[in-house]
Amino acid sequence: MTYLEYNVKTVPSGWRKVLALNWPLVLLLSSVACIGFLMLYSVAGGSWTPWAEPQAKRYVLGLAVMILAGMVPIWFWRNMALVFYALAFLLLVLVELFGSVGMGAQRWIDLGFMRLQPSELMKISLVVFLAAYYDWLPLSRTSRPLWVALPIIIILAPTALTLMQPDLGTALLLMIAGGLMMFLAGVHWAYFATVISAGIGGIYAVFQSRGTDWQLLKDYQFRRIDTFLDPSSDPLGAGYHITQAKIAMGSGGWTGRGFMQGTQSRLNFLPEKHTDFIFNTLAEEFGFVGGISLLALYVLILFFCITAALQNRDRFSSLLILGIGLTFFLFYAVNMSMVMGLAPVVGVPLPLVSYGGSAMLVLMLAFGLVQSAHVHRPR
Repeated sequence: MTYLEYNVKTVPSGWRKVLALNWPLVLLLSSVACIGFLMLYSVAGGSWTPWAEPQAKRYVLGLAVMILAGMVPIWFWRNMALVFYALAFLLLVLVELFGSVGMGAQRWIDLGFMRLQPSELMKISLVVFLAAYYDWLPLSRTSRPLWVALPIIIILAPTALTLMQPDLGTALLLMIAGGLMMFLAGVHWAYFATVISAGIGGIYAVFQSRGTDWQLLKDYQFRRIDTFLDPSSDPLGAGYHITQAKIAMGSGGWTGRGFMQGTQSRLNFLPEKHTDFIFNTLAEEFGFVGGISLLALYVLILFFCITAALQNRDRFSSLLILGIGLTFFLFYAVNMSMVMGLAPVVGVPLPLVSYGGSAMLVLMLAFGLVQSAHVHRPR
């Protein structure tokens, strides 16, 4: 028995759980969040308001939520999986009925002290529910048609509600995250080949529907696709966002213009500089070095999740950690691809860096579940 193991075993149970938390993961999350505070301070012109200060308060609250969630036994989260999914689904329905509208989309429920975006909660609830489902389901039934159809319905129902808001980016993330959970659980590859083939056919149908009575996407979503394919076709209209984003990234060079010296963000050429395009502000002020440093922190967080999942001998915990880790990967991969012109602009925020209350708190709760699986893993 090592000195550390001896001391952990001699402290009270509550403190033992605190010491058993994955503190390197906490440090990595805090480092990324501090980069976000710094960037929000910069885009506000050297002021903690209106973005940096509220974001910092939300992170402190989120950190407390993560630690408290990590103290709760993992079996509790497994047993509550259906409740969480049902609650998130109900909130999505309420958004359709009573949701508040912002920037042409109906995605939020106004709680008075904050605006809750239920689709953010569904991203994590879906992963938890599918992890519990495949933990309950015997491995011999994983690829049987009946038991494959049920998770498909579980995935597509909230995806459809999210698409109606409309929120194409989150809808795609829900579908991809759900598909990854099915793949991790061991569903046969033939199902995925079928889905990919159907997806190719769906993309063809989307383009064929343009301008018809049965058009499958909104006009602004088609414009985003056009902009992705050829931003220069409308540099002052639909292509303005990505054009300015590329200018900001390119002007940063290797080491950047310096903190609070970015012209694109300071002169308001860069759109949504505190949310979707905050990575471009970072790249302009700190250059390639700053951008790759943030990416390295994200990769380390993902590495810790994968390592924790592989070391955990509980099927639910392992699936849960991998699902949350890969969902986190999708968040930053899609955002970075989007703002660099490698993917269409779909409105996905940069995790822990972009301004946003719901996304911050839900993500910290998700990592609280990772901590719970780590603390209460079978020894």
